[in-house]
Amino acid sequence: MMLPFPEAETPDDVSREAGRKLFAAQTEFLKGVVAMDGLPVPDRIEVCFAGRSNVGKSSLINALTNRNRLARASNTPGRTQEINFFTTTGGPYLVDLPGYGFANAPVAVVEKWQRLLKAYLSGRQNLRRAFVLVDSRHGIKAVDEEIMTLLDKAAVTFQVVMTKTDKVKENDRAKVLTQVREKLSKHPAAYPELVLTSSEKGQGIETLRAIIAGLD
Repeated sequence: MMLPFPEAETPDDVSREAGRKLFAAQTEFLKGVVAMDGLPVPDRIEVCFAGRSNVGKSSLINALTNRNRLARASNTPGRTQEINFFTTTGGPYLVDLPGYGFANAPVAVVEKWQRLLKAYLSGRQNLRRAFVLVDSRHGIKAVDEEIMTLLDKAAVTFQVVMTKTDKVKENDRAKVLTQVREKLSKHPAAYPELVLTSSEKGQGIETLRAIIAGLD
């Protein structure tokens, strides 16, 4: 019997090459946005990356784009308070969303950027897919489900990307994946494949590149 939410298959040669070419070309930081009226013109499709603070979002974006410091990783949870837009050459915008959950910032600041996050997710017509990052050591937490429910309501397809898979023993990873699959079964906007990644080891990066290159 096939598991619900199976791991995404290794891309074929054509898809792999499309992903390689997209991310071998230049990816540039465009702008950081602190309010909806600062969003760039929606003249191309875009994909966004969402996740709890310190889930490994910046590291994943850097691994995808072959750039060590394109997205700024921080040891301070919640440091990124802007929606950061990056342009790919001939491809979609890549959008790095503020980390959610625990944030080492004043409550008013946290509330402001969480409002911005929700406004963006529910109001961006050219957003083709949200990649929701989930730490392989911890699985889906309540704060992840809040974002997933928001994406359900906005009818934005989201795909779970498991991060830091190299940090987990196989038995523990199997338990976490069972929990993730069970949680996702309640979310109608969830794309029915998981991507397992390790930014450090490069696992799953080719697959994620191919998925992004294949969106239109």
